[in-house]
Amino acid sequence: MAHVAKRLPRFTGAAAWAEILGPRAARPPLTGSQGCDVAIIGAGYAGLSAARRLKQLDPALDVIVLDAARVGDGGTGRNSGFMIDLPHELAASSYDGGGEARDRQLTGLNRFAIDFAAQAVADYGIPDGFFRRTGKINGAGSEAGMASNRAYAKHLDALDEPYTLLDAAEMRGITGSDYYFGGLHTPGTAMIQPAGYAMGLALGLERDGVRVFEDSGVTRMESGAQGWSLTTAQGTLSASKVILATNGHLDSFGFARGRLMHIMLNACMTEQLTPDQVRVLGGEQEWGITPCDPMGTTVRRIGPDQGGHRIIIRHGSYYRPGMATSEADLTRAACAMRAKFDARFPALKSVRFEFKWSGHLCLSQNGVSVMRELEPGLLSACVQNGLGTARGTLTGIGAAELAVGQTSDITRHFTAEDQPSRLPPHPFDTIGANAYLRYKEWQSRRE
Repeated sequence: MAHVAKRLPRFTGAAAWAEILGPRAARPPLTGSQGCDVAIIGAGYAGLSAARRLKQLDPALDVIVLDAARVGDGGTGRNSGFMIDLPHELAASSYDGGGEARDRQLTGLNRFAIDFAAQAVADYGIPDGFFRRTGKINGAGSEAGMASNRAYAKHLDALDEPYTLLDAAEMRGITGSDYYFGGLHTPGTAMIQPAGYAMGLALGLERDGVRVFEDSGVTRMESGAQGWSLTTAQGTLSASKVILATNGHLDSFGFARGRLMHIMLNACMTEQLTPDQVRVLGGEQEWGITPCDPMGTTVRRIGPDQGGHRIIIRHGSYYRPGMATSEADLTRAACAMRAKFDARFPALKSVRFEFKWSGHLCLSQNGVSVMRELEPGLLSACVQNGLGTARGTLTGIGAAELAVGQTSDITRHFTAEDQPSRLPPHPFDTIGANAYLRYKEWQSRRE
């Protein structure tokens, strides 16, 4: 059975999290004809976590990871770096999950992923600044946002989860901004330097014997009597088993077509703040805010341990079945983010955005991932539902376990999920989704 890739990843804007860490040596692409026990397509959180779990389960396995770009330049360099432990349903009107029992299960799994990442940081000597369990804040930019936080607090009470409600003065002390009415801090989130963590993971895996090839997008997969054959622009790879860790590009290979929602999110990162600007802003050096309404604006401040005194703001989304956004889309989104930034930090209006970018987020309408065996010897660790750091880690671990015939709470959870539900036919999916996104963004405009 052959699967020809309909498309390879396309990126608009710089992978800022990688750029601020400075130059790095490139890895070679796959060339010639090579072989391995397990091939992993995609060097994001799912793919790299799968490689680590495989080597934990069987150090003798020969594992190769192929990526269409460079490690840290794809989705890993384009998210906001929140590795969240609590349920965080982006497709819902609030972050509540599907009831207390499911929320407890998801929280346990997410914390397993965070512990897995923390152990990798320790084992591989990844810098402390690239992974910190500092928690996150749900920021409220309106009375409606405050009401949402209070409702979420009741949900956390029912789950017996810790949190701290913050008033406007406390938010000002943390952020230096008068914008927020209040907030809700939960302590379990790990804040990561997304590209830095992935780069450190890849380097550690290479010390464990994993081979990582960059600029090696897979254009064709074909199964045969001896396993699988993968084709890239410059080489071929034979493998007994393959793990697809390509998130929404699962459907580029013909799987789950017409079932995945491809959302392009946009973000901007400031230039480095000067000492005077840091002083004028005040507040704490590092923090992260997710909006009370999932369609609001995410804001994060980082310090020298992550790549300099900078502020990152994320807002604006488009439904794009082609998994790419245009420069015009990104320019419009950057203008909107400028207004959001200035409203929060009026004293920093002179600070320019050094980077702007789009990133691909893949959702299923019913909130499920695709972590299972698709065909004999072909496993999937895809469809992260906007939770690529934690969910990607989990699906990568699960796919690795399935590849060696092991079961766990992770494999049982994901293999029990339904398949993604079918979407309306194109172009009705695009028209309807973008109309809904514009309405929800207007509704959450203060958040």
